[in-house]
Amino acid sequence: MARKKPEQSSGGGNAPWLATFADLMNLLLCFFVMLFAMSEISEEKFNDISISMSNSFSIFDGGGSALDNGDLISTGISQLNELDEYFSNMGQDDAETDSSDSPGGSLEKPEVDEALEVLEKTRSEVSGKMYDEISELKDKKNLGDYVELDIDSDYRFVQLSLKGSVLFDSGKADIKEVAKPILSSIGDILKLYEGNVIEIVGHTDNVPMTSGAFKDNNWLSSARALNAAEYLIKNKGLDPAKIKYSGRGEYEPVASNATVEGRSKNRRIEIKIYNEYSSK
Repeated sequence: MARKKPEQSSGGGNAPWLATFADLMNLLLCFFVMLFAMSEISEEKFNDISISMSNSFSIFDGGGSALDNGDLISTGISQLNELDEYFSNMGQDDAETDSSDSPGGSLEKPEVDEALEVLEKTRSEVSGKMYDEISELKDKKNLGDYVELDIDSDYRFVQLSLKGSVLFDSGKADIKEVAKPILSSIGDILKLYEGNVIEIVGHTDNVPMTSGAFKDNNWLSSARALNAAEYLIKNKGLDPAKIKYSGRGEYEPVASNATVEGRSKNRRIEIKIYNEYSSK
């Protein structure tokens, strides 16, 4: 009589190596998670680099024609263009990196620091040039008595500041008729940078609103910023998709509210022109 063939098990019970293999996979997963967690690359750095890469594709296609063909582009653009590949292969690169080669097990890549250096230098170059151009235009248009010019410490934007009393009556958000030529001249300057993001921010002192159309300083500062933005859009043809506006009320003072002079400085409108390398 023929011997009956034993039935094959479908549960893998006769393959003890599977348990060892599963344990190995779990250990590898934990290892890669640990490597990623040890990385010193912050979200802010990643965002900055990503924005820089995104903009570099449209600016540097000409082989270094931007920024007066300076050494900045020729020595640094390769790092910017290769960062996308680096982040895409981060897991693979980290797996092949011996953490013992870096002090304290740090896995931060030297090329990331180099690219961030290039980004900061590029921002500095672009914002510095913008500052000089606007400063010259401000003088030509006789805006020196009305506009203060500043540059962001991180080189993200150039800022024009106007005292609130120049544009608005106390407690009101309507632009004064005598102030419209001033705002129009500022609009002529902004028109030169209409491809950039432009942000208009209203500020007040900390004196509470006791009467008028606005219930508090937040409402007043927001209405002033909006009215300034609408004037520039309607009368100077600025792209509304590129203009942002907001009110910060009394919460970002530049001087003490304890004095009349300080409160006067705090009542202001700020117009920020961001460069193409900023994360705004």
